[in-house]
Amino acid sequence: MNVVEKEDRIKNRAMVTALNPVGYPPKVTRKSLANRLESLDGRTIYLVDCRFDDSIELLKQVQAWFVQHMPGVKTKLVSLSSYYGKDDPKTWEEIKASGAAAILGVGHCSTCAPAVTTHAIMLESRYGIPTVALHTDRFDKVVRSTAKVGGLPHAPAVFVPQPVMGKSEAELRAYVDGKNPLTGQPVMQEVIEGLTRAPQPLAVDSDRSTPRLVGPDTEENLHRLFLESHWTDTLPVVLPTEERVAEMLAHTRHAPDKVVGRMQATANRGEWELTVEKVAVNAVMAGARPEYFPVILALAASNISARSSSSSSASAMVVVNGPIRNEIGMNCGVGALGPYNHANATIGRAYGFLSQNGQGGSVVGETYMGSLGNNYTYNNLTFAENEERSPWTPFHVQKGFKKEDSTVSIFWGCRSTTFGLGLREKYWREHVRDMLAGVDAITAPVLLLDPITARQFIDRGGFDTKEKLIAWLHETAQMPAGRYWDLQLVQNYVYPRATYGEEPMASKLKAAADALIPTFDIRNINVIVVGGEANGYWQMMGATYRTTVSVDEWR
Repeated sequence: MNVVEKEDRIKNRAMVTALNPVGYPPKVTRKSLANRLESLDGRTIYLVDCRFDDSIELLKQVQAWFVQHMPGVKTKLVSLSSYYGKDDPKTWEEIKASGAAAILGVGHCSTCAPAVTTHAIMLESRYGIPTVALHTDRFDKVVRSTAKVGGLPHAPAVFVPQPVMGKSEAELRAYVDGKNPLTGQPVMQEVIEGLTRAPQPLAVDSDRSTPRLVGPDTEENLHRLFLESHWTDTLPVVLPTEERVAEMLAHTRHAPDKVVGRMQATANRGEWELTVEKVAVNAVMAGARPEYFPVILALAASNISARSSSSSSASAMVVVNGPIRNEIGMNCGVGALGPYNHANATIGRAYGFLSQNGQGGSVVGETYMGSLGNNYTYNNLTFAENEERSPWTPFHVQKGFKKEDSTVSIFWGCRSTTFGLGLREKYWREHVRDMLAGVDAITAPVLLLDPITARQFIDRGGFDTKEKLIAWLHETAQMPAGRYWDLQLVQNYVYPRATYGEEPMASKLKAAADALIPTFDIRNINVIVVGGEANGYWQMMGATYRTTVSVDEWR
């Protein structure tokens, strides 16, 4: 084929117009920096620990640096009142009353970096306190994007190497004495300049529009565009043409321009809006059939992203209850958690698409920071509960819905999984206790029970309701308080809330080191019956229940 023939062939290819799957950006309100200090000498600078993974240890080295190099500067080291994700107006007021500036840190995870950035913007714009935020270099893009959404894209941020957790005093002091790995400038020089020199203001993007259409172009080029734009999970998709999207929209009474929900990669990153039509576009891309659309809309209405930026590599898990399961042919029996059911697979995939595109993207290193990643995120472990073969109340009825209601329930975590086969007569309690020890302490176990095993829990333990089984699990899952509080995840997420007085964490904190305390909050333990009785295999999934949404409201 010569060049002319090839060009003619390209010209004769059918041109396709597709719909853009990206949601609508958040509204950004421009904010202003506080006035910078002429000098730090004789002033009091607050060093604010965000209470994540040894952040305070780095700030201690910052404090030691001031003692050695700028003894005329007074420093006061404080910790946030609760965990890093909570606003702390009491501390901010103290800084305003008694301090001249603040250094916050350390942002060194995909959720604490946005939180530290947001706290810094709060101190600058609302309290008038010159502030520098310390982060590790791995999260520079996360920090910059959060600052843009916060209306202060030029908020001073200084970076040190990753990691901070577990480093010795000498290693952390080397960070402080060393250079910013991104700029090559001395870390403390940048800190001091951040408090005394106003950076060049950057423009704030206030455009909230998103093009509705993509193309026209060839199918081949559109597929390449969708892939290169990070609109897919990198597997092939169905192009969302006007006709296909219209077929999807015909299965709901709601108007195409109605806002269904709002998504963001993590707190403080800015909530993007999703309309009914945008959800339909993503459902088409996932290969979902139009009759699945109300379930997918209900997932969008949850406002819970299945594409969290969490560096913990969490994933969502979706459980469907009610008549809709059978209406659309979902699988709750043999292979329910596997790949062989069209509804299960494409509904979960659509949830992933609408989440990543509805929050403005899910890009590795920028809006997705999962250290290991999680294979469950391909379809978000989507399945139906086997209500017909369960000896207990369906999950959605436990949550206040009627049996004839159709719902979707979302869990979050799926980082720890243990499994077993049935319950032995003599030592089944000990075996279950061993399995509970394999579930991460900051979520809670969700028991995914084949009906065979569900009936064994009744026969062996007399648990004729889920509530009785849950109470026994809560009593069984215990560990010494000292060991519990030494868990890094507990230190990061539970300990700060306990010191703030939040129950039941606060009561746990009062226990002696060798006293046994419950590992999990009883309210977070759940039981789902799923499987086709091919055998009595069952799993414990470490996952936290988030919400249940009506499907019927979206028909």
